[in-house]
Amino acid sequence: MLAEVLEYLAIQPGGTYCDATAGLGGHTRAIAEKLNLAAGGRLISNDRDPQSLEMAERNAAEFADRIVFRHAEFSELDYSGLNGLVADLGVSRFQLTDPERGFSFQTEGPLDMRMDRTRGITAAELVNHSAEKAIADWIFQLGEERRARKIARAIVKARPIRSTLHLAGVVERAVPRTGPIHPATRTFQALRMVVNREQEELDALLEAAPGMVRPGGRIVMISFHSLEDRKVKESFRDLARSGRGTILTKKPIVPGEQEVRENPPSRSAKLRAVEIATAN
Repeated sequence: MLAEVLEYLAIQPGGTYCDATAGLGGHTRAIAEKLNLAAGGRLISNDRDPQSLEMAERNAAEFADRIVFRHAEFSELDYSGLNGLVADLGVSRFQLTDPERGFSFQTEGPLDMRMDRTRGITAAELVNHSAEKAIADWIFQLGEERRARKIARAIVKARPIRSTLHLAGVVERAVPRTGPIHPATRTFQALRMVVNREQEELDALLEAAPGMVRPGGRIVMISFHSLEDRKVKESFRDLARSGRGTILTKKPIVPGEQEVRENPPSRSAKLRAVEIATAN
């Protein structure tokens, strides 16, 4: 949704922007290309994943003179006076397809799932040492999986869980496939969210972002599942109700048919945008 991000950010060549989720640098490069260094244009490109940040830096090298790269979580961002901020909350294809990262149930790899492998606990530690009830609650609440108790029981019984494919097999045997979605999809999503404290980090960003963006500036968020989208929707609605912002997307913007064909994971993306109110 690159074109939509650029449209809703309404980039000013001399403005200061933050790409809170650099990923592989797609948004970073496109935003930086529209900035004018001589006019003071500047971009902060941030990511919690050091590997992603390195790739973003390489992919946007042509515009490095106007980009500051930063390794930080949402809760560590502390800027002010931004003209705009964008956050794409999805997991990158690079992360999903690298077996060593442990995000995918389709390839063998260590059960890691950390966005930042320099800190925090792994998914293996989580499933092998957490209480059965806690695992069931995570899978039910974050994965929105109605068979969570059965899955958690099977995980505890199969301990120690050794790898991604081991966990996927345990889940599939506990709750066999009944449709096109792999039975382990929601379990892997839930564990990833717990490992990376995704809900807490998103809450921190939604709370801080309005204070980081100057009046007339914009916040653009892309979410990929209902829990995230609900948080973004409610946060923007609260800004509007309190007179602190104007919602620019009455309904979420979704990808076009061509983008979905070219990038199937984008089918669940929802973009919402809000403009911070100017002083009366």
